[in-house]
Amino acid sequence: MKAVKVVRDPATIKILADLVRKEILRLTAIKPLTETQLAEKVLLTKPSMSHHLRTLLKAGLIKITKTRVGPHGILEKYYEPIAKLFIEDWEKVPPGLKRYFLHSHMERVRGMLSVFYLIAESQGQKIEIRSEEVEKLAQEIAKRVAVVAEKYENIETDVDRETLLIKIYSETLKIMKTEIEWRNFFPKITK
Repeated sequence: MKAVKVVRDPATIKILADLVRKEILRLTAIKPLTETQLAEKVLLTKPSMSHHLRTLLKAGLIKITKTRVGPHGILEKYYEPIAKLFIEDWEKVPPGLKRYFLHSHMERVRGMLSVFYLIAESQGQKIEIRSEEVEKLAQEIAKRVAVVAEKYENIETDVDRETLLIKIYSETLKIMKTEIEWRNFFPKITK
């Protein structure tokens, strides 16, 4: 499976804004699943799951990897995404959806900053990170992460998607640490 697909089409980005669809992509990146299996895991009815799967298929984000006849003679289709990760190109995100995607980036930034906080605390140091710094850092990462992710677009991988996501975010932060605007921020959290 391809490592990353950078999504540049606004209509496809809109499809990715749906939390159920994001969860379908996450679950099927772990292992191919049927409509019934997905409906049970996501707690949706089969007709609702069918709708989401059709949408993802039509957008070219998932594919049917195998079919088999189930125990009751019904053909079961197994779905998997075309890539481990889908990362939106921030410049192509429709304005009405930017806040939604920014929230996801902020959650990831909080997770990363929590590690720095714990390290500082274990060394008897205290760091203070303001809300506006988290939001600004998340915005800047959102603008840059697709550029970093592009180098993984044509690579086949079996690396876990979470490991891949952490790697891409870490590389993005590493680049940002060298930029003038962020030079004062990173020493504050890495004393």
